Amino acid sequence: MTGFLLRRLGGAVFVLLALSVVVYLVFYAAPGNVAQIVCGERCSPAQVAQVHDRLQLGDPIYVQYWHFLQGLFVGRDFSSGVGVVHCDAPCLGLSYRQDSPVTDILVNKLPVTGSLVIGAFVLWILLGVGTGLLSAWKRGGAIERTLTGLTLIGFSTPVFVIGLVLIIVFCSTLGWLPFPQYTPFSDNPEQWFWGLLLPWISLALIESAKYARLVRSSMLETLAEDHVRTFRAYGLTERAIVGKHALRGAVAPVIALSALDAGSMFGGAVLTESLFGIQGIGKLLVDSVRQVDLPVVVGVVMTTGFFVVLANAVADALYAMADRRVVLQ
Repeated sequence: MTGFLLRRLGGAVFVLLALSVVVYLVFYAAPGNVAQIVCGERCSPAQVAQVHDRLQLGDPIYVQYWHFLQGLFVGRDFSSGVGVVHCDAPCLGLSYRQDSPVTDILVNKLPVTGSLVIGAFVLWILLGVGTGLLSAWKRGGAIERTLTGLTLIGFSTPVFVIGLVLIIVFCSTLGWLPFPQYTPFSDNPEQWFWGLLLPWISLALIESAKYARLVRSSMLETLAEDHVRTFRAYGLTERAIVGKHALRGAVAPVIALSALDAGSMFGGAVLTESLFGIQGIGKLLVDSVRQVDLPVVVGVVMTTGFFVVLANAVADALYAMADRRVVLQ
């Protein structure tokens, strides 16, 4: 396991460096006068030139990328126009709009998105795995057909439609829940829970439908294998076969998929955060793209890549623990 983790760490560093090259070239080599956009339409040419020099946009693209790498590993100094601002490593740059280190902005947003993803993750795993197991166990009956229909509806419905319906029904019409908002868990755990419940449900209903279909198909495939028929021949009950033996093989693909989904969502559940007005990384990405705040956009993409790579390594380790036939390489 130690050797596997070290190899994955080396691979993760390589992947993130490759990602940084691609992202930097895509965003910073794109046509357009960034200095004019940052300064505003009413700026004079002298003011635009001053912003251009302050952002070091006159350097060749490879020099700018080298400065970016230096910031990641040793930190970097930026000119604020009246002085010098130091950005500690890992430095992802200085926001054009907020004039503050991108790393600090992301650190402030991560607890918001983290709360959203973790709560939704727990719900969609419980709903998806439970629904898939019940569908496979009751295969061929009315319960399976009903659950299959519900999962198809959930899988094909956009998250913003489910979110709007939930807000209208539970917040506006019935008044059972407050309108979604983020409250730090340390300030008020109860408000934190109720303020994020609807976003959790919206994400969970979409994702759980995918997991229900995956678990159902995996369970049906596992239940048709020879060793399961041997268990039935020995007189084991169907509940024992499903819960103790077949579940281990059926849940293994879920582990890999759930880790990837959770890792990518840490980069920002864009639609959900925008719909509910939650100021997380997804909302930050939308606002930064609209404002052409390139350092923040690059920082969000790099953060997403980091969590996806980390989730891949965790998924591989958990997959091997769930299925003893898997060998870590």
